[in-house]
Amino acid sequence: MTITKVDKELPQYMKHLLITLALAASFSVNANTSIASSNAVATVPGTTTTANVVTAGGKPITLLGEPVQVGDDAPQFTVVNERFEKISLSDFTEKTVMISVVPSLDTGVCSTQTKRFNNEVGGLPDDVVLLTISNDLPFAQKRFCTKEKVNKIMVLSDSVWRDFGNKYGLLIKDMGLLTRAIIIIDKNGKIAYKELVKDISNEPDYDTALMMVK
Repeated sequence: MTITKVDKELPQYMKHLLITLALAASFSVNANTSIASSNAVATVPGTTTTANVVTAGGKPITLLGEPVQVGDDAPQFTVVNERFEKISLSDFTEKTVMISVVPSLDTGVCSTQTKRFNNEVGGLPDDVVLLTISNDLPFAQKRFCTKEKVNKIMVLSDSVWRDFGNKYGLLIKDMGLLTRAIIIIDKNGKIAYKELVKDISNEPDYDTALMMVK
């Protein structure tokens, strides 16, 4: 289906939905991949699952996707920005990329984590790119960034294709959210650092992550 025109009378959220569907149609994905219209993610046969590594409030949760390890080649991924434009890891060639992964910007811990890295980015070398990735919809991310004055880092959404979450083993089964983590990819495209926060209600180790890129 091709969307050629967005009716000016449509509510704003419907315009965003139509744009999302059009983007999804233009991106080649597995037919079993869930798109952002639902927070529930079913387990596709053959999907790698990781259990008993992360908890939510003390309760074990299962992660979907292939987990990456330090020393691995960083999988390529595509997410979207606030304008639903595609942003890929390949856009940051010859840069060190730190990715702050949060479940939802609408929660206190995720808000704190995102604002902390936004405040820290000014003290990092020029060849370091700091990204925040969540499964919040792009216009919700934009609203958060405007309200909280988060304007020094890129806040990106994996809600359209779940490409990042699946390729890095960070998608929470039956929730459709990303687990809390810090990933650092060096200039050679290798995973240089990974922190998978053991309980998603806790904050990550900011100091160690920042020390790795200074």
